[in-house]
Amino acid sequence: MSTMVADDAAVRPPMWFVWPVLGLLSIVFHLGLIFSGLVPALVARPIHMALALPWLFVFLAKTRMQLLTGWVLLILGEIGCLYIALNAGPLSDQYGFIDNGFQMAVAITLLAITLEMARRAIGWPLPLVALICLAYGLLGQYVPGEYGHPGFPFASFLGTMTITEGGIWGSLTGVSVGIVSIFVILGAVLNAGEAGQGFMNVATLAAGRLRGGAGKVSVLSSAMFGSISGSASANVASTGAVTIPAMTRLGYPRALAGAVEAVASSGGQIMPPLMGAGAFVMVELTGTPYATIMGAALPPAILYFLTTWIGIDLFARRYGLGAVDAADRPSVRDVVITSMFFAVPFGILLERMFVGGFTPQYAACLAILAAALLLFVNVRGEVSLHRFVERAGGAAVSAGQQIAVIGAIIICASIVIGVLGMTGLGVKVTSTILSVADDSLWPALFLTAIACILLGMEVPTTAAYVICVTIAGPALERLGIEPLLAHLFVFWFALLSTITPPVCGAVFIAAGMVGENWLKVAGSAMRLGIGLYVIPLAMIANPAIIHMADRPAEAGLAFVKIAIALWALSLAFIWKGPVWMRLAAGLGGLIVCFASL
Repeated sequence: MSTMVADDAAVRPPMWFVWPVLGLLSIVFHLGLIFSGLVPALVARPIHMALALPWLFVFLAKTRMQLLTGWVLLILGEIGCLYIALNAGPLSDQYGFIDNGFQMAVAITLLAITLEMARRAIGWPLPLVALICLAYGLLGQYVPGEYGHPGFPFASFLGTMTITEGGIWGSLTGVSVGIVSIFVILGAVLNAGEAGQGFMNVATLAAGRLRGGAGKVSVLSSAMFGSISGSASANVASTGAVTIPAMTRLGYPRALAGAVEAVASSGGQIMPPLMGAGAFVMVELTGTPYATIMGAALPPAILYFLTTWIGIDLFARRYGLGAVDAADRPSVRDVVITSMFFAVPFGILLERMFVGGFTPQYAACLAILAAALLLFVNVRGEVSLHRFVERAGGAAVSAGQQIAVIGAIIICASIVIGVLGMTGLGVKVTSTILSVADDSLWPALFLTAIACILLGMEVPTTAAYVICVTIAGPALERLGIEPLLAHLFVFWFALLSTITPPVCGAVFIAAGMVGENWLKVAGSAMRLGIGLYVIPLAMIANPAIIHMADRPAEAGLAFVKIAIALWALSLAFIWKGPVWMRLAAGLGGLIVCFASL
């Protein structure tokens, strides 16, 4: 262990102060785009990638070889990105056709750098998918049958992928630049201050005195923290550091304690406003306003956390789990003070969006300003410049790294989207899905769900969602599913891998923190997280659930109906009653949930 630490320390650049400065530069750039008016896509998007490269190739280097190769790739990548940005005007006049050897070298370099960025950020699966797509784009004319394509000139194909507003500089990358990065910055600034403690205090005051209190605190705190982090892993690591020890002290079995935190934390990716960048990608892919997506995504997310809450209560009855000790519960005064650290920025965000009528990214910029000012203050009301500098530095590093990782994922996924659009492969796969499903909705949903789960096991949720919805989304829409509902269905199933073996990232982290076998944690998590499996299907059977804004009565009835069904299913999987009663509860829950079929 000491050797690993020494080795990691050896490969880290000694100029530690560079990273806060680079993170601040990234923050200033992305915020500046919001206030500076229209910046050409072929300028903003390559600079976005250029700012991400140092984090992925140098900051995240774990060995000397990675650091050495990282510097080489960093220099090559910066040359390529800056060439595109500095020559945006002339390149746009070439209409995607490369006309000299240097541009060809830049195009090949940028594609290779994009693949390696994603590999270093999240591993091999997504880059391999993108590489296969590139090979198909270049060689698909040799594929026999309906899955072939007429072929493209080499210079035209590479040019479309690298010197136009398609391929790696496509609209999906624009979402990463102009929206996702802003909300990542907001989350980083909030987390650098007292907002996390505020979330925990509010949750503990609200749920700590209830049966199984520590688990319910985990649900509430993870819902609030996840709304800004959008990451199941980050959620487990942060809130779990407090809630998991609290649960074990109250007598929670270790497997259950880990499962509660894994399930609660997984909900962060379906809880507005951030949704792990998924909400903003939906805006781009569906053309639906962000506020509409938030309104549609919120009721199912509440159902998910409500189901988790019910499951914890049933487990608490089963194991005789009590409330959090009074000594460990915060005072009302402490809750009020600490809650201001997130309530003020959130209040500004929501007021400017829904009352002021500003765009989400502009409203988020104002919330970031408020959150940054609160970095000066601690819970005792003391103001300190030194504290601000220290916290701001941490926020800058966190924001810079997260923007880089998400950017690497989205830019790599843009290769897949670009090739699917150029070759028409997405349309062909859609036709295949409809053919195999015999133009029936539920078989098509089953095929789509399987694809989402399998892909979600290998790549992050947002990337799995983008790829699956690009291929399967049109098929679902042709079968009568409204576009936003189809997107939410795919997004939820892409999330299943966080708690479902064999690849269950949130479970692995929680199991490590609680010191329990991960399979035991996964078993409890799947029972506790039954909502993650059922709610997407329930949304299809009860489409009014996503129309709370324009059809509140129908949506409210659908919400109550699904909630009753999920309560019955939780009884079936968790309650320790007679087998026949559990079977009846499960069957009744399914009938109530899908009665409209």
